[in-house]
Amino acid sequence: MNARMISFVFGTVFVAVGLLGFTPNPVVSIEGFFAVNTVHNLVHILTGITFIACAYRFPGNESTVVKIIGLVYFAVTALGFMTSGNMMLGIIHINEADRWLHLGLAIVIFVSGFVFSDKQPKLSNQQPA
Repeated sequence: MNARMISFVFGTVFVAVGLLGFTPNPVVSIEGFFAVNTVHNLVHILTGITFIACAYRFPGNESTVVKIIGLVYFAVTALGFMTSGNMMLGIIHINEADRWLHLGLAIVIFVSGFVFSDKQPKLSNQQPA
């Protein structure tokens, strides 16, 4: 797996979670384990689209993009922990589970930018001897 693939994986998961937040479920909803509202869901979808778009737009630099998004999530984490109550910036519904999930995501995303290479696997038409 390389940085481009991990960017697609993160992007797909973020879009899926964002869409899941619009359906009634006990995990990701306004009353779920992870408290989200429409704006929070849209942020997840936008994050996912950013991961996927950057994998196409910046080929060979995907690990840098992943690191940058990881740093953004560290900022989101800090903002979430500094927020008193359940409304970050007055528009994004969060709870304690969201705060800790954002920290975990920030770490995993940022570290992934270092672990996964930008190098694309070479395809060979040569038959082994």
